[in-house]
Amino acid sequence: MKRHLWLRNSLITSACCLILSTQQAFAFKIVAPADGSTIKSGQTITARVDLGADSGIVKVRYYWYGEQAETLVQQDDSAASIMPQQDRLSDDRYAQKDSITGAPVVAIAVLSSGSDQTPPFGGALKVPKEAVGPTRLLAVAEISRGRLGTRTVFDEVIVNAEPDAALQTIDFETEKPLQLGRTGQSSAFGHVDSMGKVFELPVVGEFADGVVRPISAPASGTSYQSSNQKIIKVLANGMLQIAGNGKATLTVANRGKQASLEVDVNVNEEPNEPPVADAGTNRTVKAGTKVKLSGLKSRDAEGEALYYSWSQIRGSKVPLLDVNGPEASFQAPTVSEPRTYRFKLRVTDKKGADSLPAFVDVTVEP
Repeated sequence: MKRHLWLRNSLITSACCLILSTQQAFAFKIVAPADGSTIKSGQTITARVDLGADSGIVKVRYYWYGEQAETLVQQDDSAASIMPQQDRLSDDRYAQKDSITGAPVVAIAVLSSGSDQTPPFGGALKVPKEAVGPTRLLAVAEISRGRLGTRTVFDEVIVNAEPDAALQTIDFETEKPLQLGRTGQSSAFGHVDSMGKVFELPVVGEFADGVVRPISAPASGTSYQSSNQKIIKVLANGMLQIAGNGKATLTVANRGKQASLEVDVNVNEEPNEPPVADAGTNRTVKAGTKVKLSGLKSRDAEGEALYYSWSQIRGSKVPLLDVNGPEASFQAPTVSEPRTYRFKLRVTDKKGADSLPAFVDVTVEP
């Protein structure tokens, strides 16, 4: 009798767990496309969200980004003021300054959906035709708080975009041959080419569907080789480094296709080791907390002063202060469940050598 009672209680417990697991999620969540799924570049898919316990949602906006692209979607007075009034098309256009160049950057929602859409707060979503490799879909939900105004919550998934066409040719989008070290040539950080400088080369592929897609990132299937690692060294994430003077040939390969680029380096031969960026350790904080990102442990082998550049590459955009200082900061936003924000740090020494990027994740809890 006890065995039957135990079995019955176990079945009831299992059934309750099953019912709870099929109930609505605790917070706003993208349910389609699924995180980690493969989608076709240029196709139209259906976006679906589960509102969970987040009540009062009036609109959801969707944005596509490359895996490492900065998130440019948070609208506030300071961001909106960057663009002249006549250039702001609607509340679905966002603008703010690029963290490195300071130039205005605009992000426009690819879909803006309300409760009257099918499915509610979702709908037909066009995958960027240029997308290839890991691609982020960010959904930002606007919640009405009556007289208190609005607040936003977000969810984010990474999908793999795959062109439904064969790669035909690869090309380096730069002058050929590439001359490094000429007077006046600058890097993205405003420093001339020098020993130890780390840089990226824009590489594109033309596919059979006529679309030219950026394929610089190894995540898109691209690999690099240098004929002389003592001249141009191949680093992680498709980055390259000036290691010495002379000539070298860079070869890029993707999907069975190849292209080559001759590089002639003529820089100051003074030895210079690139600095190392350190963005600190991952952490978890409470909503409303002032969060300080510390790059103070970044270092330079020669002990030179460093230039800093912080940017955000995951999560709905937060106003990031002191992006060119050793310690950037932001106010942890309100969240319904733990959400992760990822930040990138690169440092540059006085001679122009750049570090590889360092990353830090900040998880914000309710």
